[in-house]
Amino acid sequence: MYDAAAPLTEAELRELDAQYCSWGDTVHYMDEPKFFESCEGSYMFDAEGRPYLDLQMWYSTVNFGYANPRLNAAAHAQLNRLPQVASSHLHREKIELAALIARDVEAKFGRKGRVHFNVGGAQAIDDSLKIVRNSAGGRTRMFSFQGGYHGRTLGASTITSSYRYRRRFGHFGDTAHFLEFPYAFRGPKGMSKEEYGEKIVADFARLFESDFHAVYDVKAEQSEFAALYAEPIQGTGGYVIPPLNFFKGMKKVLDQYGVMLVVDEVQMGMYRTGKLWAIEYFGVQPDVMVFGKSVTNGLNPLAGVWARDELINPTVFPPGSTHSTFNANPMGTAVALETLRMATQGDYERTVPEKGAYFLDGLKELQRRWPQIGDVDGLGLALRCELCQADGFTPDKALMDRMVAEGLKGDLLVDGKPMGLILNVGGYYKNVITLAPSLDITKDEIDLALKLLDMLLRRCVEA
Repeated sequence: MYDAAAPLTEAELRELDAQYCSWGDTVHYMDEPKFFESCEGSYMFDAEGRPYLDLQMWYSTVNFGYANPRLNAAAHAQLNRLPQVASSHLHREKIELAALIARDVEAKFGRKGRVHFNVGGAQAIDDSLKIVRNSAGGRTRMFSFQGGYHGRTLGASTITSSYRYRRRFGHFGDTAHFLEFPYAFRGPKGMSKEEYGEKIVADFARLFESDFHAVYDVKAEQSEFAALYAEPIQGTGGYVIPPLNFFKGMKKVLDQYGVMLVVDEVQMGMYRTGKLWAIEYFGVQPDVMVFGKSVTNGLNPLAGVWARDELINPTVFPPGSTHSTFNANPMGTAVALETLRMATQGDYERTVPEKGAYFLDGLKELQRRWPQIGDVDGLGLALRCELCQADGFTPDKALMDRMVAEGLKGDLLVDGKPMGLILNVGGYYKNVITLAPSLDITKDEIDLALKLLDMLLRRCVEA
């Protein structure tokens, strides 16, 4: 019989992992994923206490730093007061959080709406699909983007462009039509980022000109597509930032043909870009918006959907339309409420763009010295660094993989002391470092990050 109380070595834990854990719920980029023992601020620590500067913060979940004292205190306070309650009852944290989000969206976008909670981003995407399909008069198909990522549930994976997430499980209905996204670095030569965006908008509009494009019945003036799902900035796709005019053009076409816009803010919300919602930069009003991840700073699973009132009020979306026992749990909603209070009391709309610009300048300096860096870009503290072969364009996934592995060895010497660097893999070709540091990262830590990236490039390019 396995004795859970006995201390285990790392080798013994790996053996148990190999025998008893499903790897289907993990993202094993390495043969032997790293063990960590503690965390604080921008750092993870291994069993020896060695620091690893984290530039991905749990995939843009821990926006406000590991072990944030104020948010940890909110979790402890709720744990000691009301940690559990059945969802057939009410608790103040859920209602106050929903009202705070709904009022913020109404002030910014001029639309009254309601908020619906669930435990994760993919589950909230599934809920949004129900909301959209319920209001769409039998229309069940969705537009989405190449390079887009919305989750791996059966519903969310149908509007996520990567076939590998569906290959073994099939489609949950013939749902999505994938549109080109303005990925300027790999777009048409001789065309500016803005011109590329305008071309995609024009191509999208042409789909509605004739029945034979298979999206619109010209005589009935009816599309079989209910909504377009879009990340303001593509996350897993490699932090691809569209031109600022892009979504205005797309929304004009959507409104003309009665297709809703669903904005996925799961990775880019909560001030990652310097705004509470990244879509604020693009000057459009969403019909539905999905949020999650960093709303609790990763302390408790919570996500949600904001939707226009006419799509989600109880007369059209009644109790039980979609439900999870833990969907609006008091631990999650309490921490989320404190996260939003703390964030709005802070100065993130100023500090995040300033820090992002400083970090981006440093990445551009690295790019000047390393031809293997084909592209850098950023909006706030959502930054990208695309790794290529020496020609500066051909994707180099092998270099990306080497840098991730070398960073996790924890043997980069800084002032004679060993440390590591945690990087995240993204991009269409899995060759992009997607940088999502803590929003409270200091300039000294940004300088350290750039120094460590330079050290990794030297080590891995020369190898």
